[in-house]
Amino acid sequence: MQLKIPIMENEMIDVRRRNVLLSPKFGGSCDIDSKPYLKELGIEIIERRQPIQFTSNFGEHVHRWAPYIQGFSSSFVQSILDQYKNDYESPIILDPFAGCGTVLTQSKLNGYVSIGTELNPLIKFIADTKVNSWDVDPKLLMQTFLIIPKNLRSSAPAFLKSENHFNKRVLNNLEFLKGGIDSIPAKTESQIKIKNLLLLAFSSILIDCSNLKRTPCLGYWKDKKVANDAPWELMNQKVNDICNDLIVLQSKYRKNIRVKSNVVLANAMEFKHDHFFDLVITSPPYMNGLDYVMNYKIEMGWLGFTKESKDAKKVKDSLVVCDNVSKGLIREFSQANSKYTSKWIENIKADISTNIERRGNYRRSDMPYIVHKYFDDMQKVMKMVTKSLRHNGRFILVVGDSLIADVYVPTDLILARIGTELGLSIEKIERARNRHSGQIRNYRLRETIITLKKTSNRMRNNGR
Repeated sequence: MQLKIPIMENEMIDVRRRNVLLSPKFGGSCDIDSKPYLKELGIEIIERRQPIQFTSNFGEHVHRWAPYIQGFSSSFVQSILDQYKNDYESPIILDPFAGCGTVLTQSKLNGYVSIGTELNPLIKFIADTKVNSWDVDPKLLMQTFLIIPKNLRSSAPAFLKSENHFNKRVLNNLEFLKGGIDSIPAKTESQIKIKNLLLLAFSSILIDCSNLKRTPCLGYWKDKKVANDAPWELMNQKVNDICNDLIVLQSKYRKNIRVKSNVVLANAMEFKHDHFFDLVITSPPYMNGLDYVMNYKIEMGWLGFTKESKDAKKVKDSLVVCDNVSKGLIREFSQANSKYTSKWIENIKADISTNIERRGNYRRSDMPYIVHKYFDDMQKVMKMVTKSLRHNGRFILVVGDSLIADVYVPTDLILARIGTELGLSIEKIERARNRHSGQIRNYRLRETIITLKKTSNRMRNNGR
């Protein structure tokens, strides 16, 4: 039943607030709106509440080396590995959206070979460094940091020199710190790994040194106070953490140091793997307003992965689409002849179009095609993954649903359906936690774990 909200004619309410109060989804729930989709799939969602967000990783060995708010928890990944340890003796594991390497790190801690693909060069660098630097001598790492010259400057990119980003003296110290790291020779494998660890540490302190915060989107923090010497203090603390973790790795996980963990800078929609995988564990981008590239523009700029803001746009347009993507890309997609679709997607697109027209004002008039492209992108990823999945292998995705222009989008159920079209079976869908819509705060969404299983060889025979 729609909740009726009386609005006085003379009451000053902006358009957005009025749309929220008059929305048919005000006070609603994904539980109600999912019913037709669940009935057609012939499944139910299992309640299995658990912490799956990255924030719990901040105190974990290796995982804490670099913060990545969009990632999921190491404890969740470990629970999946434990759940299927009797099904796969020595599984090979894939994460097609590797992010900062949570799946790869946890796999290596268990002695399992793992491979990941990642399109953001900064995040790929972080993941690669986290899983392939376990043999670095912690004493040598700390010694290298302590003796780096403090009189060499590496200038920050011009687009980051604004006082809105960094206070002048903090920026000055960051430039000398980066100059010292850049002066480290990188001729031997050991030197390269040490330098990469220090660059990783440097990238991880940048937001703490800035006038910004990431919660989860990057934004300004008006009253934030940063000490002038914060870069050196925070860097020393981070390097110390990494050294302590290396000591633990080299004592408790010595046998796993040489276990293969490979991170490839590649598009998961296109990349063909040389291996077959037993477990695929991943969390794809969500269909929301979070800009997965611009959210890391500070680190990307300082480490030289972008020279100016427009460089980041090129990376963003290659990713699975979000609602901050360029209008030109969506216009091109809308005119393409060949794209994945289904009656669910077409009905959702039509409803979004109708509601945008009814509202008369919405942040993106091309939102129906953004939604469509998201599932077209994901279908391409899932098709490539399915080709590389062994018989009886499992494809596990953590994903959240959405509410867009008063239209419920059951992302998890649509992805599950795509899986069945590719020859996978739906083993289970579990609700890990409840969420709230960013548009209508009292509309309840969910975050789920989709487990698909390959019991058919159809895709392998057709695809490779």
